[in-house]
Amino acid sequence: MGNSCWELYCLEHGIQPDGRLDSEKSAGIGDNSHDTFFSETGTGTFNPRAIFVDLEPTVVDEVRTGTYRHLFHPEQLITGKEDAANNYARGHFTIGKDIIESVLDRIRKLCTGLQGFLIFHSLGGGTGSGFASLLMERLSVDYEKKSKLEFAIYPAPQVSTAVVEPYNTVLTTHSTLEHSDCAFMVDNEAIYDICRRNLDIERPTYTNLNRLIGQIVSSITASLRFDGALNVDLVEFQTNLVPYPRIHFPLVAYSPVISSEKAYHEQLSVAEITCSCFDPTNQMVKCDPRHGKYMACCLLYRGDVVPKDVNSAIAAIKNKSSVQFVDWCPTGFKVGVNHQPPTVVPGGDLAKVQRAVCMLSNTTAIAEAWARLNHKFDLMYAKRAFVHWYVGEGMIEGEFSEARENLAALEKDYEEVGINSIESKCEEEY
Repeated sequence: MGNSCWELYCLEHGIQPDGRLDSEKSAGIGDNSHDTFFSETGTGTFNPRAIFVDLEPTVVDEVRTGTYRHLFHPEQLITGKEDAANNYARGHFTIGKDIIESVLDRIRKLCTGLQGFLIFHSLGGGTGSGFASLLMERLSVDYEKKSKLEFAIYPAPQVSTAVVEPYNTVLTTHSTLEHSDCAFMVDNEAIYDICRRNLDIERPTYTNLNRLIGQIVSSITASLRFDGALNVDLVEFQTNLVPYPRIHFPLVAYSPVISSEKAYHEQLSVAEITCSCFDPTNQMVKCDPRHGKYMACCLLYRGDVVPKDVNSAIAAIKNKSSVQFVDWCPTGFKVGVNHQPPTVVPGGDLAKVQRAVCMLSNTTAIAEAWARLNHKFDLMYAKRAFVHWYVGEGMIEGEFSEARENLAALEKDYEEVGINSIESKCEEEY
């Protein structure tokens, strides 16, 4: 995922795989647009402000030997000797403890003009859950006031790569809930379906999935890097999307996801791409917003978009009966417009388009995803299956039930914010 994102950033800013600036490409982009995500070295090349960490070397070795191996400082690619074996407790307590100091040390060296952190991890794996939550706890101590945004790969309903995913996800969500300001969840199954349906890729690879995620991350961070008519920074996201600290899991949608053959015959107007974001088939987590209510909705446009078109597109959306807002949030829409058009990877799946939109919506429907996960957790935990592996790594069994209670409370929180204030007043009087 990280590799796909930096591949895209390099293309967007005219930086070659060896870190040198491509003077022709970067000339039209803007002089300092790359300063946010890249730092210039003494030799005039550019280094990503990023750290890749894994408790075992094989995945990061692909970056070390891949096309972009000269882009990264060798100390930015940190790996341990043995992995967390899909075990939250190993990632958080046993093996994570050995590597955390060197990671924090490297972060301290990178942090000049720090706005915040973007943390990419999976919720189901051992390192992604255990080590990521340990890292976020430590970042909260060292950089208390800075924003921390997560991009989390959420376990898909049917497709699974580990039996103990529900345990790891519940444990990590419990321990990072108060350390994360906003978490954008993406589930592999939802993206598989988008690749199959919209891009006609019969058997999507991780590269296909990651490049799609890269476009989303690029849209969310475009306003930090390029000038636009309505720019939205990290703190502005939180202000507009997170009504209560715990309700910070926006649903992500992106449009247009379309192949070159199809794009040639499509209009792809602002109204069209806006409308398709509200279609459940274009969303990155399997849940149905038609069953829930929206609390806030952030629309990030890029490319050839003018505010007049945006306003009429939003007006059309508000008239739809399937898009319901909670009654205590009457305005509901936050808009960002960035004039930098979306870039595509040469030879990739996505068509080059004039405009795109990324929608981040805080909807009570995402509680469906938590309910699904909690049910799977309960089925296993009722039999105490696999629990001994976690206890053997120094975890107390009580942490399972504590984490599960916290997620039950999260489900309840979503249920309560969806209740109309008129209904709740009647109940109080009764």
